[in-house]
Amino acid sequence: MARTSYLFTSESVSEGHPDKVCDRISDAIVDTYLAADPLSRVACETLCTTNRVVIAGEVRGPASITKDHIVEVVRHAVRDIGYEQAGFHWKLADVAVHLHAQSADIAMGVDSSGNKDEGAGDQGIMFGYACRETADLMPAPIYYAHNILKALAKARHSGAEPRLEPDAKSQVTLKYENGKPVRATSVVVSTQHREGLTPDDVREIVRPYVLEVLPDGWMCPEEDFYVNPTGNFVIGGPDGDAGLTGRKIIVDTYGGAAPHGGGAFSGKDPTKVDRSAAYAARYLAKNVVAAELADRCTIQLAYAIGVAKPLALYVDLHGTGKVEEAKLEDVLMQAMNLSPRGIREHLQLNRPIYARTSAYGHFGRSPETDGGFSWERTDLAPKIKAAF
Repeated sequence: MARTSYLFTSESVSEGHPDKVCDRISDAIVDTYLAADPLSRVACETLCTTNRVVIAGEVRGPASITKDHIVEVVRHAVRDIGYEQAGFHWKLADVAVHLHAQSADIAMGVDSSGNKDEGAGDQGIMFGYACRETADLMPAPIYYAHNILKALAKARHSGAEPRLEPDAKSQVTLKYENGKPVRATSVVVSTQHREGLTPDDVREIVRPYVLEVLPDGWMCPEEDFYVNPTGNFVIGGPDGDAGLTGRKIIVDTYGGAAPHGGGAFSGKDPTKVDRSAAYAARYLAKNVVAAELADRCTIQLAYAIGVAKPLALYVDLHGTGKVEEAKLEDVLMQAMNLSPRGIREHLQLNRPIYARTSAYGHFGRSPETDGGFSWERTDLAPKIKAAF
């Protein structure tokens, strides 16, 4: 029997967290290539530490994108996040670029030729999830954890909170009753700050933003509201802890409320199904819930490198479904072409829309007029519903 009363926790990290700095840089490089040539191939990894950024990976794109161009992209991304610190500065950091041509063996499997359609860029499993806990059909703990940090970042960028610095983390624990979130039992926020602030100062800076994000009456007890629990947080970002692309995959998705296939998103062009098929799985799951066919939906997709057709599609409605899951699997396979090419064309993914995804989650965001977050649309819901 499924539990209906429990505590569940999710965490988020800000755009200035070392790993997120790396995700942002990698995705900015993806955008740079796609803006120059929508058919570019990019697999870009970033490492950052004290005043040093290292870029490595494989690309296939216009020769006009030089190493100097990549260095400028890196510096712009770091400046936009807000790093002008002695230990990590957008202008002073050493940037090393080690990008080389994509493997010919991989290209042979992925490229279309003759009667062969474009194949998946790798093998793997990808999951999508949606539920009714929030208006954006996302699990509530990760939704509120993201929004607390987004609110703090907005205040920092606007100048409303000039004493805050870019690196921050949040964690929200919610109480569920009868399967629905009803209040927070604890909230943790750690945020980098300027020298001279006391822990109490930081606590009172952070408090109104947490209250703004949580629904009325949801705030946790005062003794369970933790702000900078270690005390001082002046040294932060890549100066305090090295960062790598792709280390925050649970933060990027559903905060642990749904399975994860293990593949990171950032730094990868949309021929990589780690990214595009995970977006497609979220798109399908969200449309199933939006079509009122279930209150919760998990979708798994599986691929083999060089093979266009997905090997499998699995649906779990968690006992909330109004239709048969086996039939729904058939309906979804008919509703959308789930080959790598089909996903890219349906969601129009060959555009420079990825740097904005690198912080505060790839899901639960509003679709944008230029095609950003196209996988958050619910335009497929009527078609899915009509099949039943």
